[in-house]
Amino acid sequence: MHGEKTVERFNRIGQGHFPGFLGIRVLEIGDGAISAEMEVRPELLAPNGYLHAGSVVTLADTACGYGCIAELPAGASGFTTIELKSNFLGTARDGHIDCRATVLHRGRQTQVWDATVFRREDGRAIASFRCTQMILWPRPAA
Repeated sequence: MHGEKTVERFNRIGQGHFPGFLGIRVLEIGDGAISAEMEVRPELLAPNGYLHAGSVVTLADTACGYGCIAELPAGASGFTTIELKSNFLGTARDGHIDCRATVLHRGRQTQVWDATVFRREDGRAIASFRCTQMILWPRPAA
């Protein structure tokens, strides 16, 4: 999972997987922070005509997960999300939503990331997240 910390790398690893299916695109990745976007398309809406909460959660979890990959400690083999808390403050029906995730804690066993999702068109926050990832380590040979 270690490798280059480039926007191109993270956009490439999402292709052919759920983030790519939703159209999630990394815009910027830096030390302890990442920005990503997603276009609000009709197939991402719930039957009530508003953006499906699962789409918003996926954007935030993907941003936090990609950030975790970029910040894995040396020797770690990967990570898995163990907790994701979300608070919804609004919604969207069209346009783009952006996510900004920042690391709160870089530990040897866990990382904690905070993320905000907002409407690009007016900057209004639509959701706030806290995500905890467990760092995975190679198992010793038996």
